[in-house]
Amino acid sequence: MKEFISALTSKERVTIPAEVRKYLGIGPNDKVAFVIDDEGVVRLRVLRYPTVASLRGAAGSLKKPLSWQEMQQIAFEDRFKVKDADFDHFDGITRQEP
Repeated sequence: MKEFISALTSKERVTIPAEVRKYLGIGPNDKVAFVIDDEGVVRLRVLRYPTVASLRGAAGSLKKPLSWQEMQQIAFEDRFKVKDADFDHFDGITRQEP
């Protein structure tokens, strides 16, 4: 078993030692997860995202195909629903619906 020591920076960041990065096969912009199990042991897990093609069907299916314009309209409406929801809680004040 090998042990590697790394210190927290003043911004509470930590550098993963080069030998550990090499072992995990990670580099810039890769994602890692810190997992704490029930016994309190912390593990480092590399997040591997599947290809876009492998996600086909993961979100379910539509009853009928949508046109590009219909998809744009839905995205437009959803965008403003989110913005409106953010506005509802602006400065900690909740807007009352009529």
